[in-house]
Amino acid sequence: MEPKELVATLDGNLEVFTGLLKVGDQSLVTWKQSEEKWSLLQIICHLVNEEKEDFRARVACTLETPGQHPPKINPAAWVEDRKYADQDFGEKVNEFIQERKRSVKYLRSHLDSDWDSFYEHEIKGPLSAKFFLKNWVVHDLLHIKQIVRLKYDYLENTDNKPIDYAGKWT
Repeated sequence: MEPKELVATLDGNLEVFTGLLKVGDQSLVTWKQSEEKWSLLQIICHLVNEEKEDFRARVACTLETPGQHPPKINPAAWVEDRKYADQDFGEKVNEFIQERKRSVKYLRSHLDSDWDSFYEHEIKGPLSAKFFLKNWVVHDLLHIKQIVRLKYDYLENTDNKPIDYAGKWT
């Protein structure tokens, strides 16, 4: 896929996330399949931070200052350091929507840039702007899958009635 298509996919994914993150039952916001899994609240906090500080920052760095290393990040530590579980879900959803719109606007304004520009990662080698853009789309898909699975598991665990009438999760 070319950058134009990847950006269009990120833009379209915003609608997917917006739909998936609408919840009526507020207990779903903090429910987790297990202690080591993330809740919807933790997922949306992660998505906000990744949007601003990981993917958009890395694409911008490789496009605007090729060869320069982007700022170091530690997404795994953010969960506790930034107190994801204590955040306001609605505010974080709105923040994600605004940040994604900013990202798409930025990306569309740079479609004519050199998407092969890169910086040299000490372990992974050359990482290009297009590499980060493609992985941004993949990151979306992984979290869409995660949210769908969480919501399925929530429905399966809310009472003792089977939910296999519609089909089985495979």
